[in-house]
Amino acid sequence: MMRPALRNAIALLLVTAGALPARSQTLPDLVTPDVLRVCGDPGNMPFSDRRENGFENRIAAIIGDELKVKVRYYWLTQGPGFVRNTLGTGLCDLIIGSTSGAEGVQNTNPYYRSAYALITRRGEYDGVTRLDDPKLKDKSIGVIAGTPPVSRMGEIGLIGKMRTYAPYQLDPGRKHQTVSAEIVADLAEKKLDAAVLWGPAAGWLAKQSGVGMDVVPLLNEPDRPPLSFRIAMGVRLEENDWKRSLNAVLRKRRADIEAVLREFEVPLLAEEGNTLLEPSK
Repeated sequence: MMRPALRNAIALLLVTAGALPARSQTLPDLVTPDVLRVCGDPGNMPFSDRRENGFENRIAAIIGDELKVKVRYYWLTQGPGFVRNTLGTGLCDLIIGSTSGAEGVQNTNPYYRSAYALITRRGEYDGVTRLDDPKLKDKSIGVIAGTPPVSRMGEIGLIGKMRTYAPYQLDPGRKHQTVSAEIVADLAEKKLDAAVLWGPAAGWLAKQSGVGMDVVPLLNEPDRPPLSFRIAMGVRLEENDWKRSLNAVLRKRRADIEAVLREFEVPLLAEEGNTLLEPSK
């Protein structure tokens, strides 16, 4: 069944097609009952890439399989304006990973919950589970500027030697695909003593680094600033029927989605409390 927002959009196109035939040829195909149009980043592993190797690509394939439609991507690098220039322009209909508060987006029900994690070289900081552990004092810790751990590290006196990385890599000649990958590489090369990254990136990148690393989800921190978040899918504000359809798919294919997340070393938290989620049986 055609979603109301899409039906209205195609009606508008039909009205204006006679007046602006040349322009209408450049507008996106807004009615795609046989295609799941996903807004994706072409170089953001482990989340997504153009070869569709990321866990969000795998989850999009699960959604497409359940809906019995093909998956098609509109690629745009994550950064300011991502939502506005993807969902907002009608070029795609779904963002696979979305947190609350994004302007112009309404979220589905969350399909996983995760936390920031401490990454260290294996065996160097055994037993450290909190950022205020004395073993971390005066250590060089890599973190992305503007992320929640920065505030927490400032509160407990770790800011002196904290090394912040710009949140976006704008240099086309950059060595690493993402800022998180750069931080893990610096940790592997002993340019850092530790790193604090979003858990879904931390586990996979640590495993790919070629150096033994410990990844410890930060489950023992205070509630403020929050270091754990629920992740949902994002759709346009007016597309309530589409959101409900996705919620039904998320419920039905929950075990399949969880299996993908675990394969990619994503730390999964229980719905409530700071405890790790027990594997589904």
